[in-house]
Amino acid sequence: MPNHVHLLATPHVTARHWLGPLKGFTAHEANPDSGLDRPFWQAQSYDHLVVRDGPEFERIRGYIEQNPVKAGLAASAEEYLWSSVTPAQSPAAG
Repeated sequence: MPNHVHLLATPHVTARHWLGPLKGFTAHEANPDSGLDRPFWQAQSYDHLVVRDGPEFERIRGYIEQNPVKAGLAASAEEYLWSSVTPAQSPAAG
């Protein structure tokens, strides 16, 4: 998505061990190229840290996969370059 990120992860460590470092790294890497004179991450991001069960995980996965379609960025989830359901491309296909 051009203006936000969805990430559904199943880490084996607590969020403080990976979420803060992930946000810090991405902000550090993106800010010089973004042209922004404000923080990269919004102060009020939505970090939902618990998925209750398998059906909720699948519901969230479906929502994330369909988000670019609903936003009009692709006709199907498979067509969106950054989707987890996009078929892998070989480096030669570039």
